[in-house]
Amino acid sequence: MPERSQAPGHAASPDQRRSLGVLGGTFNPPTLGHLAIAGHAREQLGLERVVLVPAGSPPHKQIAGDPGPQRRLEMCRLLVRGADGLSVCALETERDGPSYTVDTLRELHERHPETELTFIVGADVAGTLPSWHEPLELLELATLAVAERPGNDRGVVLEAVASLGGLERICFLDAPLIDVSSSRAREQAAAGEPIERLVGADVAEYVAEHALYGAGAGARAVS
Repeated sequence: MPERSQAPGHAASPDQRRSLGVLGGTFNPPTLGHLAIAGHAREQLGLERVVLVPAGSPPHKQIAGDPGPQRRLEMCRLLVRGADGLSVCALETERDGPSYTVDTLRELHERHPETELTFIVGADVAGTLPSWHEPLELLELATLAVAERPGNDRGVVLEAVASLGGLERICFLDAPLIDVSSSRAREQAAAGEPIERLVGADVAEYVAEHALYGAGAGARAVS
């Protein structure tokens, strides 16, 4: 499968990739905001590669208007196409059952025991870390890189991570982020409005071609 060839377990040996960033999410659809977070994290933290890992079956929420994991995986591949140091990992879309982040990090660690893993997450999500599946193990497997967003309270994140005894395993990304959301992209696609400025030309074309989120041909055009 082409998608698996991009996964870190199939693309390079451990001695070729000593640091790896992992950006998970539903990516429904992936946006230029996700691309910016991945690129900024790679640059700021000096990571050799960052992989987007679309969830197969998120354990904590339903995916609104889900086009299916394979569609979301393909859109992620289109989003990062041509981006230096960014790729896509299909581990969660290929794995049965709930897509627990700790399982993904554990598998990546088993494949690349010498590689330092960094899990990249938004501040709103990081604040809920204590409720995640095996959060202590997650912090043992990876450093937590938190992307702050307008309106988020850094103190909430620090308190959540401190409750797990993991303050030495957290850092904050200071690069500016693009304020776009997947929900906004879905809404504009459903309304027949162009979404290229939210998701990029390739993803917009894919959404329109497959009529995802109720989109018509207008979703691919730039207003």
